[in-house]
Amino acid sequence: MSIEYNKNMDFYHLLNRGVDKRSIFLDERDFLRFIHDIFEFNDVSNANPNSGHFFKQHLDIGRPLSEKEHKQKKLLIKIHFFCLMSNHYHLLVSPLVEDGIPRFMKKLNMGYAKYFNEKYERSGALFQGKYKRVLIERDAHFLWMPYYIHFNPLDLVAPEWRDGEKSIKNPKKALDFLENYRWSSHLDYAGKKNFPSVTQRDFFLESFGGEKAYAQSIEEHLKGVDIDEIKEMTLE
Repeated sequence: MSIEYNKNMDFYHLLNRGVDKRSIFLDERDFLRFIHDIFEFNDVSNANPNSGHFFKQHLDIGRPLSEKEHKQKKLLIKIHFFCLMSNHYHLLVSPLVEDGIPRFMKKLNMGYAKYFNEKYERSGALFQGKYKRVLIERDAHFLWMPYYIHFNPLDLVAPEWRDGEKSIKNPKKALDFLENYRWSSHLDYAGKKNFPSVTQRDFFLESFGGEKAYAQSIEEHLKGVDIDEIKEMTLE
């Protein structure tokens, strides 16, 4: 992949996890709700977190927004990539308006925590303090971050991916797992509609050379991933 920086766009890795590393997604509906919130709260206008529109029009059908719908929605940030794990999440974003990131993240974390606490009859903080926000400044970070975010689910089947000195024992099994893991933007980048309205993929797909080239690059990187360059930007 050959990426050239867009001087008019900053890129940030955003991440947070549950307080005391607790799980913040306990069932499929929780994952869906958080993805719903990513979509609904990415708007300059106030959003209705209980709107059924997203579930009916974007999760079940999996269709992208129409041109008319795009015009009606003024985004706070561009969401390039996302990945949800049971006790944490990752986003790679670019702000589109002043204070776009803090405005979005306040709505996202508070909105989901309210939903979670009401559903499970609990109180108190859900997340481990304020989210972590890291500006992407180095070429290595920029090149590896998409793979790092999308490879997080491999912790469940091939944890050795995090050790730069080891290759993944069974790359085919790892790839099959990623192709069946719904809670990230990987499938949409690979051309398999999952949650296409959530992310704005044009910039990185052009850099990858399209959906097929992205899928090929994933296969290549599964043979050996060196994340030493970006460890300081992660939760580990």
